Amino acid sequence: MRGATVRALRTWAVTTAIVTVLGPLAGLLWARIAPAVRYVVVQGEPLLADPDGQGPIGADARFALIAVAAGLGCGAVAYLFGGRGNDAALILALAAGGLAAAVLAWRTGHHVGLAGFERAVRGAPDGRTVTGVADLRATGVLVFWPLLAVAAYGVLELLVKRLPAGDGGLARAGEADQVGGGELDLQAAPTGRDVDRGES
Repeated sequence: MRGATVRALRTWAVTTAIVTVLGPLAGLLWARIAPAVRYVVVQGEPLLADPDGQGPIGADARFALIAVAAGLGCGAVAYLFGGRGNDAALILALAAGGLAAAVLAWRTGHHVGLAGFERAVRGAPDGRTVTGVADLRATGVLVFWPLLAVAAYGVLELLVKRLPAGDGGLARAGEADQVGGGELDLQAAPTGRDVDRGES
């Protein structure tokens, strides 16, 4: 029992760590593909030049797409390579690691170019427009990564359990064939015997 607990904790810790380290990589990707967002400097503060424009919405949408893809991928990989008997540990790891990865992706992507943006704002006169950095306004999308990871794992588990065993409907080796609702156990004739004539 203790060995099983230690194994489950190890599986949880390793899986959580692997998923978590994907967060900064996702954040760098998000910073690269996020649309440019323009700000207007007013009394030293940056204000969105177009709050209802496509820039802020596009940044949220692209983060959401990355989180969805990462979550589905993590769930599938965990199921395929996690080994059986580790379901609880893997699901908890996907949830914890996915949330941590999503937060790290957000913070990493937001900090790319942030120092330069802040310098530009400090040195800009009122009315000057500056290009901002990737930022997430719809923070609810952070849960996409852990939720989709757990969902992908669960769906794969259900699909595999529903697949027919063996040859997909044919009688498996060692099982009786079903004929007309009854069982007909076909056995090979013993060596040296003829089925119709008895002993040769």
